[in-house]
Amino acid sequence: MKTIDAQNRTLGRVATEAAMALMGKDTPEYVPNAFSGTDVHITNASKMKITEKKKDEKIYKRFTGYPSGLKERTMNQVIDKKGYPELLNKAIKKMLPNNRLRKEALKHLKVTN
Repeated sequence: MKTIDAQNRTLGRVATEAAMALMGKDTPEYVPNAFSGTDVHITNASKMKITEKKKDEKIYKRFTGYPSGLKERTMNQVIDKKGYPELLNKAIKKMLPNNRLRKEALKHLKVTN
């Protein structure tokens, strides 16, 4: 189990370290076609260093599938609705390869405020 302290660190740096650990690239037994089995626990997510400009201007988009169904939320809106762990979950999910191992890797990620 790997523990990452997010206090006074930027979102991208923490997410990169967690994604690499979930893929198993920080161990000598790395194999690209198998899950490494590493659990990652991130603490102090609410104490990350995020600028106010980034919170106002960063936009998360998703498409519902219907015409004109593009939903947009700023980072502030995501924090208010779901909290800081959701930001890390979204960032780490995008950093993992889009294959069958992604779902398994995200099950081993735990983020706490």
